[in-house]
Amino acid sequence: MSSSIFAGVEQGPAIEVFALNRAFQEDTNPKKANLGVGAYRTSEGKPWVLPVVRKTEIKIASDESINHEYLPVLGAEAFTKAATTLLLGDDSPALKENKAFGVQTLSGTGALRVGAEFLRRQMNRKVFYYSDPTWENHHKVFMDSGFEHANTYRYWEQSKRVLDIDGMLEDLEKAPAGAVIILHACAHNPTGCDPTQEQWVKIADLMERKKLFPFFDSAYQGFASGDPDYDAWAVRYFVKRGFEIFCSQSFAKNFGLYCERVGNLTIVCNTTEHKAAVQSQFTLLIRGMYSNPPAYGSRIVSTVLNNADLRKEWMDCIKTMSGRIIKMRQALRSRLEELKTPGTWNHITQQIGMFSYTGLNEKQVRILIDEYHIYLLKTGRINMCGLNENNVNYVAEAINAAVNRVGSQL
Repeated sequence: MSSSIFAGVEQGPAIEVFALNRAFQEDTNPKKANLGVGAYRTSEGKPWVLPVVRKTEIKIASDESINHEYLPVLGAEAFTKAATTLLLGDDSPALKENKAFGVQTLSGTGALRVGAEFLRRQMNRKVFYYSDPTWENHHKVFMDSGFEHANTYRYWEQSKRVLDIDGMLEDLEKAPAGAVIILHACAHNPTGCDPTQEQWVKIADLMERKKLFPFFDSAYQGFASGDPDYDAWAVRYFVKRGFEIFCSQSFAKNFGLYCERVGNLTIVCNTTEHKAAVQSQFTLLIRGMYSNPPAYGSRIVSTVLNNADLRKEWMDCIKTMSGRIIKMRQALRSRLEELKTPGTWNHITQQIGMFSYTGLNEKQVRILIDEYHIYLLKTGRINMCGLNENNVNYVAEAINAAVNRVGSQL
């Protein structure tokens, strides 16, 4: 045959974070640092399998009563109940009154996609809003699900490097009734800047008045502050206010299960009347997408969360991870200030979670990559886990050089 049916397929653009990771791996410079990829690293710069996860893996592998039969379409109940309870709290009225349930998904991305598909097909929602900036996949997931109108709301105030709460509220005020609003539950990606509890109240007031639908994305519960209850405050507040919500949950970061794709979509209704119908439509939706979810990762999570001793060990692990990130924030800020790097750097320690929006511009980022072998996104977002005691001074000195050469961050 002289031609291929695939001849008209165009080369797609590279995904920045994965392209950066590959460039880092191919770099032979001994001082190289990877601040791009969104995964936890130890103080030695290595991936970390949580000890409680390793122990649980051995426990599962040794249990000969476990088989490889299909899970239910909506997932293993032991997992979905544990995940939903982790999010909403043990004393959640929504759970006690049987108004909330979970759907096991292919990590947080899968939860977003399944939720978006349901909203588009069953609720005929066409309009969604996401923060500017946000995780780049939010736009793609919702548009690929059939949403027709993508809008942004202001979030990051570059001049002050803080949340632009006034701009956010002003933009959400323009949203039509029924619009789906993507909200980061905690540790906003990429800025690391979250609303205060008082600001969350204002956001909820507006969304209730405007009849907007909250779709929370919770990728870092427990990982952000070390306290899963604190990190779930915004979601629980909206539920307490009587909102019906969706919330995607990922266990990639807080359990270190990046490749196992363990996720949950929590659905909260204001009545039990329609719960069975909603579950039935999720069942049909998933049946046509991937039929049913994988078991291995969900077994790890449910085993840990449903065992008091293992859960305590997990809590210690997430405190270790969040504590190391906080320490690196302090170290980077201190060194930049010691070097008298132009600008202010207090935002680094005011932000929370895995990422920091440094305020560096694209030219400064290019200098860091090309001359110092420090890999980060062109927006200036860095993964704080990529810093450690061995490279934080080198990174700070490189940032200082780039800022002094190009000029102000702003």
